Amino acid sequence: MGMAPAREPRSLFGEILDWMLAPLLLLWPMSLGLTWMVAQGIADKPFDRALANEVRALAQQAAATAAAPGLTTAQRRADIDRLAAPLTRQDDEDLSWYQVRGAGGELLAGAAALGPPAEEPGAAAGVQLRNGTIDGEPVRVAWLWLPEPGAAADAAAAPGSPPPRALVQVAETLGKRSRLATEIIKGLILPQFAILPLAVLLVWFALARGIRPLAELQQRIRRRESTDLSAIAEGDVPEEVAPLVRAINDLLRRLDEGTAAQRHFLADAAHQLKTPLAGLRMQAELAARALDGGRSDPAAVRHALRQIAHSTQRASHMVNQLLAMARAEDAGQALRRQTVDLAALTRDVVRDFVPQALARRIDLGYDGPEPSPATRLQAEPVLLGELVRNLLDNALQYTPAGGTVTARVRAATGGEGALLQVEDSGPGIPSAEREAVFRPFYRLPDAAAEGSGLGLAIVREVAERHGATLSLDDARAPTPQALSGPAPPASPGARFSVRFAPAATPSLTTA
Repeated sequence: MGMAPAREPRSLFGEILDWMLAPLLLLWPMSLGLTWMVAQGIADKPFDRALANEVRALAQQAAATAAAPGLTTAQRRADIDRLAAPLTRQDDEDLSWYQVRGAGGELLAGAAALGPPAEEPGAAAGVQLRNGTIDGEPVRVAWLWLPEPGAAADAAAAPGSPPPRALVQVAETLGKRSRLATEIIKGLILPQFAILPLAVLLVWFALARGIRPLAELQQRIRRRESTDLSAIAEGDVPEEVAPLVRAINDLLRRLDEGTAAQRHFLADAAHQLKTPLAGLRMQAELAARALDGGRSDPAAVRHALRQIAHSTQRASHMVNQLLAMARAEDAGQALRRQTVDLAALTRDVVRDFVPQALARRIDLGYDGPEPSPATRLQAEPVLLGELVRNLLDNALQYTPAGGTVTARVRAATGGEGALLQVEDSGPGIPSAEREAVFRPFYRLPDAAAEGSGLGLAIVREVAERHGATLSLDDARAPTPQALSGPAPPASPGARFSVRFAPAATPSLTTA
């Protein structure tokens, strides 16, 4: 499977600028369209009003002419043309037309090219306006229905029918309207061409000023020494950046604590390794002096070699435990987990410690079920083995000859996970010391057994890595008779219990 291409780093400044300017640039054309519509409406109003006044005046004159007695149709047409001439005079920008039709639709005067409106007579009262065309030229038309003389008498003679109405119309082209609308749009839009770049510049300047504290914070962090893990001051950072600074301070605090713990661990490890290494050097020098001085006492040389082997074993054991501690602290171990049978692993580790237990005359045993799905865990096998080995090694170290050490496994049941217990018949651990024994390199003040003090620290680290709970208590409680009797009470022993979470235990139905 090919690797996914690396994402280009994004600029916070550029992204915010894009999100601020994109709506602005998107809304600007919409603003132009709305401005055009509003300007067109504003430009139409005064010309529509003048056109309505013209059609009213022409209607009054046409009505007066129609009411005059003794005039022929030609005389009436000439009279209307004479009266309409001042109202419909032409100019350099627009052309005007007028039309007067009788109640029967016959043309009485004016231009025949001006068609009648779609509305029926009487459908609308007062002056009406519409858009039309004359000879392919767009025009604005105002019209008015008006009753002819004698229409009232005709309506009385034929009730229920609408009275006959004459039609008066005046039309003009849209030149002046377009010019006025253009002037309005220029007055509104041209300033926007100057304001828009200024707005973009102001947005850029405000954004640059707004994110300046981020750049200053970056410089402050960049100027820090690699060893400076102190908290970053939060007083001079913006409120929106304060959570990020607090998160960084929390990380710095945890890094400082981890670094201090590592320094302390390395110092203790170096101190602990000095003892076996110094013993190695001293025994080697004693053996060399014995050989150089001609006193080749086999017993002395053999003793020195045994001491060298013992010191080497102690140093090797401590190095192995240091490596186990490092593996337990490695967070990447969780990615390498697999199904491990706790019962089978514990039995194998117990079998490995049988020779050591026989040499110490200690009864070492295993108590638990056979390997089954109920004892399986999702764990890292090496770390889990280190946990069991260190518990058994610690128990064998502190159990006297003739004592017993038992490794016990209980399978997962119901809502509880699998349980591992290691108990011994040793002197036990006082309640006040039970938390301290899990610290690296800590040993009980009166401990007689040899050890590095890392075993139980490794146990706790591995348990935490696996989400398990670790507890320590007495293996057996003293009886009231033993406490009150003349003989000293029996050693309480120690019992270490590791309870794994149910989530670490696979389903019992898993094959």
